[in-house]
Amino acid sequence: MPANGATLNQGFFHPSARFFRGVILLLTGLLTYGTYFAYDSIGALAPILIQEWQTSREAIGWLYTIYSIAGIVSVAFGGMLIDRMGTRWSSLIFSVLIALGACLVALATNVPTACLGRFIFGVGSESLTVAQNSICARWFRDRQLGTAMGVTITICRLGTLFSFNTESLIAGRFGWQGALWAAAGFCVLSLLANIIYCWLDKHAEKVLGLKEEGSGDKIVFADIKKFSASYWCVTCLCFSFYSAIFPFTALSTDFFHEKWGLPLTTDAGGGFLSAVFSDFLHMFSTAPGTSSIIIFASMLLAPFAGAMVDRYGRRSRLMMAGALLMIPCYLLLGFTNIAPRFPMLLLGASFVLVPAAMWPAVALVAEKSRLGTAFGLMTMLQNIGLALFPWLNGKLRDMTHDYKASMVMFACLGAAGFVFALLLNRADKRAGSVLDKGSLEVS
Repeated sequence: MPANGATLNQGFFHPSARFFRGVILLLTGLLTYGTYFAYDSIGALAPILIQEWQTSREAIGWLYTIYSIAGIVSVAFGGMLIDRMGTRWSSLIFSVLIALGACLVALATNVPTACLGRFIFGVGSESLTVAQNSICARWFRDRQLGTAMGVTITICRLGTLFSFNTESLIAGRFGWQGALWAAAGFCVLSLLANIIYCWLDKHAEKVLGLKEEGSGDKIVFADIKKFSASYWCVTCLCFSFYSAIFPFTALSTDFFHEKWGLPLTTDAGGGFLSAVFSDFLHMFSTAPGTSSIIIFASMLLAPFAGAMVDRYGRRSRLMMAGALLMIPCYLLLGFTNIAPRFPMLLLGASFVLVPAAMWPAVALVAEKSRLGTAFGLMTMLQNIGLALFPWLNGKLRDMTHDYKASMVMFACLGAAGFVFALLLNRADKRAGSVLDKGSLEVS
């Protein structure tokens, strides 16, 4: 095989060919497809699990909290393992942990056992996300990185979309444990995708002399005090934004089922595949389908948003707009009887704008030598919010017997995100409007 400097005319499956890179991008997204499916299977099945396990909504929130606690623990662990063993071997270890954790959740007949499985699952999942970022940096650089991350996010979130729109149906046909085993099965398929990726990457490394990117998310505590005001604004926005999204979806299916009486599935008989098609076709009329609207919007638009940000910039303004949209969404859901699909579409727009601008912005406001600490610290703080607010969401529901208090809490998080985005805009102007620049202005 040719070494470095190989020409581009080696065939469509040569590592330098677009087709090869496209396959790598597909596999990179599939690495966490099963993770996303299994993560949201608990929320999709929440009304059923509450009955089957005879438990509370607070306990369902705990299944998300324990996952995020594992994520906090695993940030440093995952980064160190990637640096020591390399991306390929470490990502395989993480994929195995994910599959084992998902299988333990499927075997669980009570919340404590499920929590243990979710903890193992969370250690592998959050660490695999670190490895996934490293893989994107290894294969897609500079102007392509935002687009590549957008495509990867779309593939990953297909897992969430299918989880919300099929798990209740699977539970109706094969039982609630059958639905959890389906989630575990997708985690095994993601493990197989990882094995194929590792084989292709090892081949490409010999041909192209690819450089190992390292963990990307490892924290060096001595670097923390050196970050700019812009970085801290982005980090605080990340905390408030994600704390208002995923803890909400953890119990949103139960919320829509309880307040609006939306069914868990449209299953009216017939074959399983036709029932799946029916649930997707009538997504806006089921409780899990309505929960998945924000994911559906981001899945479709994330690649275009990433490309738009790469090209035109205006990152701080997009973050301001996205955070501001969240406030009326939650207030409408909490205090009106308007069909939930309309606020959820607005929330989906927010979920497109903010991540597309926020994650690439970190590389612009933090020095390259400190990017590992920048991403690692941001991920750790994000997981603190994701550990606290799912439990608090369930606790408020059990205490007040409705979701109004939770919706006020999430609206306040949206307001906090808008304030941090506004402060970011001002800090960025003082720093030379780095975040406002796109490729058109720097080319």
